[in-house]
Amino acid sequence: MNRKLTASHDNQVEINKSDLRFFTETIDAGRISPLAFFEAGNSCYIDERFYWQNADKTLTLVGLGHATILESESGKERFEHISKEWDILRAALIKEEKDMEPVLFGGFSFDPQSRKDSEWDAFPSAHFVVPSFQLTIKNGNTTIAINLITKNGGAVDEFEKLREERDRLIHIAQVDEFELLAKPEVVSIEERKKEQYLDAVQHVTEKIKDGDAKKVVIARSIKLNFEEEVPTVTALHHISNEQQESYHFGLEKNGQLFFGATPERLIEISNGRAYSSCVAGSIKRGKSAMDDRKLGKELMDDRKNREEHQYVVNMISQVFSKFCTDISIPKKPKLMKIRDIQHLFTPLEGNVEQKTDIFSLVEALHPTPALGGVPTDVSMDMIREQEQMDRGYYAAPIGWTDTAGNGEFAVAIRSALLKGSHAYLYAGGGIVADSEPEKEYDETWVKFRPVMRALGGKMNG
Repeated sequence: MNRKLTASHDNQVEINKSDLRFFTETIDAGRISPLAFFEAGNSCYIDERFYWQNADKTLTLVGLGHATILESESGKERFEHISKEWDILRAALIKEEKDMEPVLFGGFSFDPQSRKDSEWDAFPSAHFVVPSFQLTIKNGNTTIAINLITKNGGAVDEFEKLREERDRLIHIAQVDEFELLAKPEVVSIEERKKEQYLDAVQHVTEKIKDGDAKKVVIARSIKLNFEEEVPTVTALHHISNEQQESYHFGLEKNGQLFFGATPERLIEISNGRAYSSCVAGSIKRGKSAMDDRKLGKELMDDRKNREEHQYVVNMISQVFSKFCTDISIPKKPKLMKIRDIQHLFTPLEGNVEQKTDIFSLVEALHPTPALGGVPTDVSMDMIREQEQMDRGYYAAPIGWTDTAGNGEFAVAIRSALLKGSHAYLYAGGGIVADSEPEKEYDETWVKFRPVMRALGGKMNG
């Protein structure tokens, strides 16, 4: 392969057992638009692409092709299954010091127990990929890596072909004209089971008043129908352009794109330090700066929203106390303002204890009370009974980890599943004892707005 390949002694022991090899090579790539690189894979890697950009724009990832796929259809064991499979691959890694750490990208379903015949049939309980070609833009520096996972003896020839393909993709991304497509034309919007949603909110409110739970998140879905098929890059371009303060993600599978712009980090691990965000309690943005401040103060002073927010703080604090030391938690929330909505926001951080990987924290944190409820088991049973909807990957963990143990997962809200000339949008809200169905219904429209706008939809107000 015309390069020196090295591995630690421990890694070599594992490699000898399985004959598995995980090769990677990184080159500097100058300036490349991440969406142009994503679109460069349209001809050969359709359904084999992902996109990720963190909220502070310090990291962008694009993956083309599949070096390997890790999946699980199990329930609670899915987190451990993906973790163990990733450990096997990490042990087989052969890289030079200058090479970037390969990433594993993907997501989990919200609730594997609620599988129904739905638009989510192609998505298993867990779906992760190592890309064949990995573009990374970190702190302004752009690199592209090749990843090859193989047991074949002809790895040298395979890798040389991948180099040729990498250069072809770079050339397309740099030279071909990347057409910025207009937003799609929406021909109709279908409300899916509106009356059932209103009845579910009413029923759950009564259960909460009876003391069966403290909070339960009830979600619903709408369907957008378009004049013609919507290219995935169009959806990613517009959602990224319009929701600057959020995490941006896209994951292709079986002719579908799950994408969105979420404000909510679930967990990040960076050099042994863990970070999470409590985001719960919301109100709309004002039409003027003065109106915005009044609404923000109203949110900060609202007992229902503060109580809902504190449930999330308490739960995430408990998880951090189990897995972390040197924990830092502010005493009061602050406002997170994004384009269409304001949230109560409390950041947490702590040092991760040894032998705790990111999947252990994802499992312990999902679902937070912001997307499930309090107590968790009771609220999940109510969601299964009342929603009568498969959330799929909506409101579930989506993100990445690398071979060094760093990574970040967000909560996949403000999201949609795009398939051809249709898109399914999802939104929900926390139901408590004084919730009113019509007000909760109105709040879901505020939460639909970011994705609906990116897809060309319009609403009154």
